[in-house]
Amino acid sequence: MKYIGKPAGMWIIFVSSFRKNLVEICGYDKKMAKDITCKAHLKYKDTIRRLPTFEKQDRFAMNIISCAMLGAFILAFPERPSVEKLTDYYAASMMTMPMKWFCRMSGKHKFTKEDIEAMKATAALKAGDRNPYSWNMEYLEYPDGSGYEARFTVCGICTLMKKLGLYDLTPALCQLDYTMSEAGGASHFIRKYTIASGGPYCDCGYKKKV
Repeated sequence: MKYIGKPAGMWIIFVSSFRKNLVEICGYDKKMAKDITCKAHLKYKDTIRRLPTFEKQDRFAMNIISCAMLGAFILAFPERPSVEKLTDYYAASMMTMPMKWFCRMSGKHKFTKEDIEAMKATAALKAGDRNPYSWNMEYLEYPDGSGYEARFTVCGICTLMKKLGLYDLTPALCQLDYTMSEAGGASHFIRKYTIASGGPYCDCGYKKKV
């Protein structure tokens, strides 16, 4: 994957938040936060260059780019964080004001015809069969019409975190699904399993708020 384009844009948009929360969440001083950020940028570029190019129809490219950014920061930390600390750090760093706005806008389209068609197209694509850093998903509607479940049997984030030697910290990324759903305002997020926690699949259930 080339660094120009989405990966470079991701860094520009979120780097100040990631750096700020090194101080506010992780407790590093500003000088250490700056040093970590410089090291993370180099690791991020290297990780991105090693990733395959995603298919144009694959909606999950930004997910793996986000994972690469967090992974780069973890590898630049002077000491390995706990899952709990990393969960707080990742959520605070990702949920900027523009990101919250994006979630609200996405929430307005949740459960629309366009949203459901896009989910079905993603399920049919099965990009994970050709790209180990992408996802395979099943689309399952709830029988009572209250929403749907996206069930993932192949997870690109799990693949990348294993490659980076950070797999035990993967649950910190899974938790962001709850945060983003809540910010969207249209659904209750429901989950029983994650692959990262030893489950048979990752279930992302979205029930309509009434």
